[in-house]
Amino acid sequence: MDYSEENLRDILELREWISEEIEKREREVDKFKHNLRILDSLVKQSSFSKASSLVSNKQNIPQSQPTSSVTPIKTQDNKILANVHVTLDELVIIPSEDIMLDVETHPFKSFFLGRIIGGMENQDKLDVQNGIIPQNAVISCLVNKNGNRISEILIKNYRQKERVNEIINTITWSFSRMLENSQK
Repeated sequence: MDYSEENLRDILELREWISEEIEKREREVDKFKHNLRILDSLVKQSSFSKASSLVSNKQNIPQSQPTSSVTPIKTQDNKILANVHVTLDELVIIPSEDIMLDVETHPFKSFFLGRIIGGMENQDKLDVQNGIIPQNAVISCLVNKNGNRISEILIKNYRQKERVNEIINTITWSFSRMLENSQK
């Protein structure tokens, strides 16, 4: 089937428009997913108790431990780079709106994703092979982006408090270096 140059131009314009609409919808879906995770985190912070377990005497109620926490990541001059939301089963890192962190800026991929998260994942895979943990307990990391800009990092199955500390320390260092590298 032969198309005229005008028909081809119309087809290409339609294709471009559809691609843009798909990208726009994907960004909207990412934003919805992000908002759902925040809402889930807030819901998890609420404490649900069975009526039978409630005690009428307030002195007998033990202090419960928090099910989630928020830790700000700051530069040495006290500027907030991101907030880390830690729940019992996941860790969500949300960069500050006024900070541009490009996923391609060194050392994010090579150090943070490759060495730190990749190292934890490799250890978990060995633990699966040795029967120490089930397959569904392997750490996973998802980086949500808006273009190349990091909008959030979702880490599931961190399982150990030591890992949370390591992730927070290394993401703080990585984000600081990324800012320095982007300003050069």
